[in-house]
Amino acid sequence: MPLDLGSIRTVLFDMDGVLYRGAQPLPGVNEMLAFLEAHGIAYASITNNASLTQQQFAAKVQKMGLKLAAERIMTSSIATNVYLRSVAPRGTTVYAIGMDGLSEPLFGDGYFVLDEKNPAYVVVGVDFEVTYAKLRAACLAIRAGANFIGTNPDKTFPAEDGIVPGCGALLAALEAATSQKPMIIGKPEPGMFIAAMALLEAQAPTTLIIGDRYDTDILGGAKAGLRTAMVLTGVSTAAEVEHEEVKPDAIFADLPDLQRAWQAAL
Repeated sequence: MPLDLGSIRTVLFDMDGVLYRGAQPLPGVNEMLAFLEAHGIAYASITNNASLTQQQFAAKVQKMGLKLAAERIMTSSIATNVYLRSVAPRGTTVYAIGMDGLSEPLFGDGYFVLDEKNPAYVVVGVDFEVTYAKLRAACLAIRAGANFIGTNPDKTFPAEDGIVPGCGALLAALEAATSQKPMIIGKPEPGMFIAAMALLEAQAPTTLIIGDRYDTDILGGAKAGLRTAMVLTGVSTAAEVEHEEVKPDAIFADLPDLQRAWQAAL
């Protein structure tokens, strides 16, 4: 079914490859955000990156000159927190491996209680200072029956000096040690998209995911029932998706190209 941009009421943006690439902003971001606001279209950005808090991400993009407020940024850690609060009552015990980007949403307001010895849930995000002791505690808890949650499945993480282990690498180690598969919240699983739509009070048929990666943004959005638009400013190419069974609803060169098409559809 062709993409009817005129019917879209909510937009979810991937970040790296859509809004910026590395430390460089991509063309047309602020113009697109202003366009959405002018037409009363809700929006947020979603990223599997669980290393930073909303405020840290906002500071990063604002240094690039992008006008994206902290409250419009959803990380896989925040989506994990949204999911856990929907299934677990206040006071539930959690053991977490991760950084500020995970610990702040999980434990910042006291809803969950940090417990290394007997947690109901083990939650794992990327941790640049992970130790054997942390993995050992998580392993013992999972083997004792704790629910095993992964913020995202990304096996690698793009660092300034190259590609390094990501959250998925830590999950793989724990899966090997426990014979248990984690429940994944981040893209391409539906949990990330569902959590973002819940916060924006959005409906899947009128929500558009704009992404640059076929295997996470586009495929994940399609699984969650969203409309999908791929931009060619990041990882995936038009040739790569040509023979995929599930295709993007539309492909655009970049955000200005998408905005021109959207303006013409109104």
